Amino acid sequence: MDRIKRTRLLTAVVAVVLLVWFASGLNGSSEQITYTEFRQAVTEGRVAEVTITGQSVQGEYTDGEVFATTLPPEGYVGSNGVEPFLRGNDVDITARPDNGGGLAALLLSLAFPLLLFVGFFWWMSRQTRGQMGGLTQIGKSTAKLYKPHEPNTRFADVAGYAEVKEEVQEVVSFLREPDRFRKAGAEVPKGMLLVGPPGTGKTLLARATAGEAGVPFITVTGSDFMEMFVGVGASRVRDLFKTARANAPCIIFIDELDSIGRKRGAGLGGGHDEREQTLNQLLGEIDGFGGSEGVVIMAATNRPDVLDPALQRPGRFDRQIVVPLPTLDERDEILRVHAKGKPIDDDVDLRNLARGTPGMAGADLKNLINEAALIAVRSDSDLIRMRDLEQARERHTIGRERAALRLDEAEKLAVAYHEGGHALAAFLEEEADPVYKVTVLPVGMALGVTTQLPIDERHIYLRTWLDARLKVMLGGRAAELVVLGQPTTGGQHDLVQATKLATAIVKEFGMTDALGPIAFGAEQQVFLGEELSRGHEYSDKTAEIIDAEVRRILGESLDAVVKDFTELRAGLEAMADELVERESLTGQEALDAVRGALPPEQRARLRGKATVTRMPESVTDAIHEQSDKGAA
Repeated sequence: MDRIKRTRLLTAVVAVVLLVWFASGLNGSSEQITYTEFRQAVTEGRVAEVTITGQSVQGEYTDGEVFATTLPPEGYVGSNGVEPFLRGNDVDITARPDNGGGLAALLLSLAFPLLLFVGFFWWMSRQTRGQMGGLTQIGKSTAKLYKPHEPNTRFADVAGYAEVKEEVQEVVSFLREPDRFRKAGAEVPKGMLLVGPPGTGKTLLARATAGEAGVPFITVTGSDFMEMFVGVGASRVRDLFKTARANAPCIIFIDELDSIGRKRGAGLGGGHDEREQTLNQLLGEIDGFGGSEGVVIMAATNRPDVLDPALQRPGRFDRQIVVPLPTLDERDEILRVHAKGKPIDDDVDLRNLARGTPGMAGADLKNLINEAALIAVRSDSDLIRMRDLEQARERHTIGRERAALRLDEAEKLAVAYHEGGHALAAFLEEEADPVYKVTVLPVGMALGVTTQLPIDERHIYLRTWLDARLKVMLGGRAAELVVLGQPTTGGQHDLVQATKLATAIVKEFGMTDALGPIAFGAEQQVFLGEELSRGHEYSDKTAEIIDAEVRRILGESLDAVVKDFTELRAGLEAMADELVERESLTGQEALDAVRGALPPEQRARLRGKATVTRMPESVTDAIHEQSDKGAA
């Protein structure tokens, strides 16, 4: 609350207190008595003086106390009036004309509740104006209008996505040269729907389209149409398109279209009726203007499965442009865009960093660069080093390294065997991704981490690769069984991931002989706009077969890894000892430790790989480095 608001509030409180005090002072100082009590007091000689104003009497007793009463209708003078009675009892009389003081007192007594009502209404109007643009503006669109060339974003600012840019280039050409399209009789799609995971740059791409075309850009979020009042959404849709027509040619961009464009009839409460009304108005407005008006509608969503089919028919959002997660080359390009202008050390290999960030969107990569810069500042470095980028990547994927948490020797050894088991399983599988780093330092919720770095971008997966992946996941449990003789709770997350993968092999990929090439889709959830509950698409007998196949795949994979580890136990123990001593190993260092403890005939079984790139220093090395500087 700023100073002006505090002053206004204090003034209002003081005014209310004064009004209450003044109103109470009008009647609180005089005792109100009946006319009979008044005459009795006069007769007994207890009244010293009175002041008569019309029918009202204010008087004072002989002991100084004051009182008030009201005269009867017969009046003040006359043989039966009060004047002769008062004079006969030696009471001093003061008469004043009736100038409406009673009415003034009445009005003053009503002023306090009136002021309270007016003040409350004023406060409510201010609150409403702040939240919804005022009662008179509630039906107006809340969209933001950017004038031509205000969106200074261009396609050059959007790294990668050459195919996506090529598709939206048609819109740019139409808005720049509409006559050329009209002469050819061509119609540009009225609506373009950008579909993709969160953070892939859909909004950025829409802004870049407007920037390239040099036309006004009107942006609004789907949730901005909805309010607590019925009919507001439809009114705002009408106002949005009215604004667009007034600024044509232009681009309307609706972000999070799924918030108002969900399938009709799928709501679970009364609120969906208002949403359906808003959607119906949106559909009508899209149909209401022709392509010649120069208004192009772009929208973005990461939930195309919940959209109403009417939105995607020809003449509306009839062109869907998929904005996928970036490929390896695109991630490399995005990292270079965000690293531009920042103090990057010479040892930074952005290509290698891009290899280690599969599944990251453009927003994630931007945040990674920024997080690395923050880490560099915290470590008093003027440059962003490779180790800063690696720490930022690990923080994004597995969490922050908890250097303060120290395990005792027994726990550290158990973690070393577990993580060493993952690494050794990867060394034994030719199709497994190369091991990049093995550490027994607690990171995020894990007590240790084994990191693998894929060599190339992978889009399809062979069954042999999936089997190798399963064995790597179960390598930690296998090492515990071989060396410790019993499992620990440290592999709980590994079991969850392995079970998911084995279930997908059976249910989704159709890769087992027991069921054959058949896929069973996952159950639909209510948020997808389908029924509240939906049964299995298969019988109980099939469910038993699925469970048995999942159990068989996991059991066979674990047994195979246990058998290998029993034969190669010397290599596993050597790597674990090295981990306990050094806490972190590169993939190559871990592989060398295993090879050094095995005879030549067993080394040949290590068909897996370690990354050829040297692992940057860990966060613990940085902490130790700072500690050494402080001690010096």
